[in-house]
Amino acid sequence: MKGGIMFSSLSEKLQGTLKNLRGQGKISESNISAALREIRMALLEADVHFQVAKDFISRVKEKAMGESVLLSVTPGQQIVKIFHDELAVLLGGGSSEIVLSPPGYILLVGLNGAGKTTSAAKLALHLKKQGKSPALVACDLVRPAAIEQLRVLAEQTEIPVFCPQPGETDVLKVAAQAKVWAKENRFDTVVFDTAGRQEVDEPLVQELAKLKAEVAPGEVLLVCDAATGQQAVSVAEHFGSSVGVTGFILTKLDGDARGGAALSLREVTGQPIKFAGTGEKPDQFEQFHPERMAGRILGMGDVISLVEKAAAAIDEKDAERMQKRLLSASFDLCDFLEQFRMMRKLGPLENILGMIPGMGAAVKNASVDEKQIKRIEAIVLSMTLEERKKPDMLNARRRRRVADGSGVTVSEVNNLLLKFAQMKKMMKKMGNLKKMMAGAKNSGLFG
Repeated sequence: MKGGIMFSSLSEKLQGTLKNLRGQGKISESNISAALREIRMALLEADVHFQVAKDFISRVKEKAMGESVLLSVTPGQQIVKIFHDELAVLLGGGSSEIVLSPPGYILLVGLNGAGKTTSAAKLALHLKKQGKSPALVACDLVRPAAIEQLRVLAEQTEIPVFCPQPGETDVLKVAAQAKVWAKENRFDTVVFDTAGRQEVDEPLVQELAKLKAEVAPGEVLLVCDAATGQQAVSVAEHFGSSVGVTGFILTKLDGDARGGAALSLREVTGQPIKFAGTGEKPDQFEQFHPERMAGRILGMGDVISLVEKAAAAIDEKDAERMQKRLLSASFDLCDFLEQFRMMRKLGPLENILGMIPGMGAAVKNASVDEKQIKRIEAIVLSMTLEERKKPDMLNARRRRRVADGSGVTVSEVNNLLLKFAQMKKMMKKMGNLKKMMAGAKNSGLFG
């Protein structure tokens, strides 16, 4: 699936409108009204709930028309700040922590196809990284292969999993057995994956209500597909009224999702988005921070999340050593390969760029072809250690050997070496992360 910045289309339109507003020397009611009309249309195109969009625009307009804004030195900037703050409120205000009071039971519910089973494993891995001792329970006895899917994901993430006996059809019996198993093994958090349907129906509602009564979970999290927009909001209302949910996990935010679900869920249901799935890999899952998300959508970046990702993925001493190498004349292809691998640990490049203030424009065409990444790596690995340290020694004969060894053309090897030379020259002038990422993008290495 093609990746991209979250809500790319909406983000682009909002940033464009607000940029025009900032550029106005003087702000008037007509300026603001025109800009807000554009923003309202952008929200509706993103599949934001009609009433949510209407109320949001009304709140922004009321604050933007205040005398302290219109008569200020930088009214355009102040309106952007108002818009950011109101967008953060719309997304849920402050972050909502997950309730893990003992015994730490979490029930995941949702329709088929939303990513429920995958989210169960991702959530368990996330909790494991937070120092918890999580376990998974397979309670989907309806969908073929659901139990096996959870078993495979549990192996990949090294999370213990309770699976029912083959042919078992009593989900309440499975849940009761799982609780005994979890207690005996002293797991402090247990994620129950449940059955779904193509749509909300009475048998599903009854089964989940009984399962909820049996498990007595501290959290009932509804897994919603971000790409389904208002349909996700309708599903949330159904589950909320019939089963009762305490929050949401929003999946597939890495795709071309229009974003309507994220911007409508809290306002319509009153319940917070607690987590977001940002990719297919087990670790591409994060706590949902409304203020940070508002910043990303408006192109203001999300430096806090970027720093957290870097701290979790990259050894501090390695990072310090690499920074010194980057800014020195001794930066070579060995360093490039190491830096390349460090950056890949942080996730897709387009997501990383989206976290850097002012880099929204670069994200639009920054989708990285995984095959291209592997070709670059193969070229460098086909060189001898001496050649990586001294690229200048790569004459025509050596370049032909490297091309043959990596399965690419000589022109691809030449292109990589040319771009590397340009990147090396730029990196000598770089003193911060924003410039480093911009240099990587402008070098053409990533697309």
